[in-house]
Amino acid sequence: MPVDMRTYLGHVELINPITTAAGCAASGSELSQFFDLGRIGALTTRSITMAPRAGRPTPRMAETPSGMLNAIGLQGPGVDAFLERELPWLDQRGVKTVVSIAGGTVAEYTALARRLTDAPGVSAVEVNLSCPNIEDRGRVFARDGAASAEVIASVRSVMRYDVPVVAKLSPDVMDIVSVARACVDAGADALSMINNPLGMSIDTEAMRPSLAAVTGGLSGPAIRPLAVRCVWQVHAALPSVPVIGMGGVLTGRDAFELILAGACVVAVGTALFHDPYACLRILRELEELLAARGFHRLADAVGLAHRPPGAATRHRTDLEESSL
Repeated sequence: MPVDMRTYLGHVELINPITTAAGCAASGSELSQFFDLGRIGALTTRSITMAPRAGRPTPRMAETPSGMLNAIGLQGPGVDAFLERELPWLDQRGVKTVVSIAGGTVAEYTALARRLTDAPGVSAVEVNLSCPNIEDRGRVFARDGAASAEVIASVRSVMRYDVPVVAKLSPDVMDIVSVARACVDAGADALSMINNPLGMSIDTEAMRPSLAAVTGGLSGPAIRPLAVRCVWQVHAALPSVPVIGMGGVLTGRDAFELILAGACVVAVGTALFHDPYACLRILRELEELLAARGFHRLADAVGLAHRPPGAATRHRTDLEESSL
């Protein structure tokens, strides 16, 4: 019997739990050369800004053991071009689209949300909180619960009620649970974690930092244990809140680990740079793994690792008896 892979992001139903991570599939057209985007649960766009941005100077990517550093700088065409060309392209193909937004002030996030609220084809809005607040000496919003909550409350106040608002959290905090709770209390319908932790490497030949920006976001398998820890802690504290888990997902087993920790949706990011078919492969591997473990529904695996020892065995026995 095939596994029911459906899941929900707020009230939005997804055919399966696999999505792309923001910034790793641009706005979809490049990835669509390899497979039908409608075969994955959703596509998450790069972070959209009010004005076009050229990004940071090169070099802005560097390979590291089990991962990579990037300091792209939110390169993109701006919201006008996104609404004119990229979002309609996705909408015409029926792709569930999570639009990531980024800003330097609360007012900028609010203006972006207002532009999106009446735009057709927006399935959810992911608020990238790992941006410097230019009104607070450049402190990153995601590192402060109150600042994050202010952004989320403002976005939620102008966004259509039927469009879930997702707060994207950074692991570079003392207590990710307190930031998550502040965002949910402010109106976030779901949480996305983790954004890239900050890292750095030095080119030992040039004897200079590898990136022009010196530091950058670390992604890839090296950060997966960090992602699992964050998802676990937040799901334990807020078990009813949907979580998009991400960070170093290369295989279906990696996705399953985040699901057991509490994620109901899993985003694939860095893997796409060397395997454009990674989303479909990971989805297939995940479904096969769930079937082999005796699951009939993906939903039954979400957060299962939090249950008492033996719960998974009892769960499989119940499934077997119910199928008789």
